Amino acid sequence: MKKLFADIYLGDSKEKLKLLGDNSIDLIMTSPPYADQRKSTYGGIHPDNYVEWFLPISEQLLRILKPSGTFILNIKEKVVNGERSTYVMELILAMRKQGWYWTEEFIWHKKNSFPGKWPNRFRDSWERLLQFNKEKKFHMYQDEVMVPMGDWAKARLKNLSETDKIRDNSKVGSGFGKKISNWLDRDMAYPTNVLHLATECNNKNHSAAFPQELPQWFIKLFTKEHDVVLDPFMGSGTTLEVANRMIRNSVGIDIVPEYYEMVKEKLIPVDLVLFEENEKYEPK
Repeated sequence: MKKLFADIYLGDSKEKLKLLGDNSIDLIMTSPPYADQRKSTYGGIHPDNYVEWFLPISEQLLRILKPSGTFILNIKEKVVNGERSTYVMELILAMRKQGWYWTEEFIWHKKNSFPGKWPNRFRDSWERLLQFNKEKKFHMYQDEVMVPMGDWAKARLKNLSETDKIRDNSKVGSGFGKKISNWLDRDMAYPTNVLHLATECNNKNHSAAFPQELPQWFIKLFTKEHDVVLDPFMGSGTTLEVANRMIRNSVGIDIVPEYYEMVKEKLIPVDLVLFEENEKYEPK
């Protein structure tokens, strides 16, 4: 059986990414420090400087991602002086100029978000997952994330009218219609771009660990076994841990020695290779 690898780097992503070969990664999934957050570990980046800080990193990610690969960026605007910052929108525009295609936007609905009270807004219960690609055609295995139709389908399709059995003409001139009978005898359906997942209750000694189900869903959607998954801000190593469990190879980078050691201990059962020297590494 072909061995898996889990390669982890201690250092600044901007520099360590240069050690990875061109077109070597199938999926990049990461959650970088948001603006002005995680100051004690990552220093904090002011919203006005966020795009300038991230573009050298995304330039390297564009180089190492395969033409058939995908980049999923988990990020959220912060509130500054009572209004939402625009740094995420500015980053999207800047990355498009850099050569990225902004293909899709997924929403992570955090089912158990922390309650709170603010004078001018409600609590945050969602985060963005931005999908970028370097080519318009990329690998996407949609059947892997299909969901059960559920009991609603049985009730909705129980008594079909005559118009339900044909494709209706659009009443608003859009050109789209419906044929409800197409959904008969189906057990599975394609999901929406909204993911309903609880946050990670046990933060694994990390201030912003996301649940394993999050990387698992995207790894299913965009990779096959033995593909290579990268997290350039690996933190507690959730993405790498899930990738290896799903028979994917993984590469992780973090600047915090504590997280690096934590991930190294976690991935010991894997055929682990550590790269701390400035040698060129190209995943096969």
